[in-house]
Amino acid sequence: MFNEVVGIIKDYVKDPSRLENVNMETSILEDLKVNSARLVDIIIAFEDTFDVEIEDDDADNIRTIGDAVNYIAGKVGTDQAVK
Repeated sequence: MFNEVVGIIKDYVKDPSRLENVNMETSILEDLKVNSARLVDIIIAFEDTFDVEIEDDDADNIRTIGDAVNYIAGKVGTDQAVK
């Protein structure tokens, strides 16, 4: 799940070098320098890729790669979440 999430996010990161050391704590907005408009596009890509619906309030709480991985894993009902 981590690799799939990073694979989606990488298309929205302007500076690929920022992806070199990503981990579960990497901030999508701060560390990867993704702006809020692109974050909306990322959320939509998550919904399309994983066939889930992410509520606006939940989307506001997705700040790190780990937040995204754990949220999506919970929605798709897998045990791939990393706590």
